[in-house]
Amino acid sequence: MVTRVSATPEALEWIAKLARKHGALLFHQSGGCCDGSAPMCYPRNEFILGSSDVLLGEIGGMPFCMSASQFEYWQHTHLIIDVVPGRGSGFSIESPEGIRFLTRSRLYEPDEEAELEKLGPPPRGDMVA
Repeated sequence: MVTRVSATPEALEWIAKLARKHGALLFHQSGGCCDGSAPMCYPRNEFILGSSDVLLGEIGGMPFCMSASQFEYWQHTHLIIDVVPGRGSGFSIESPEGIRFLTRSRLYEPDEEAELEKLGPPPRGDMVA
């Protein structure tokens, strides 16, 4: 089954560590200028999703979202969330840990595109519990 987002084993380890420390998490692929378009990681209850967001899937059991307008650009691309040494954005909870999440990507193969088309658009943020 095709997915819109996945994570490397190292990223999954960090997601588990951060979840043990902070509880349920939520990722939002940023599109802003100040944070370098990095995936931002928040405690789940500190980020409110709305109808202008879409749910791409889950990584490490945590929802991964982005704005609907940004999804228009990324919809043909599978996102792979990785972690690298460095300092994340001050708003993302991994920042003090000496690592930052990083988005890598690849274009979908034609058969994956066909499967995604059958699945239809991802759910809007205001439909996510």
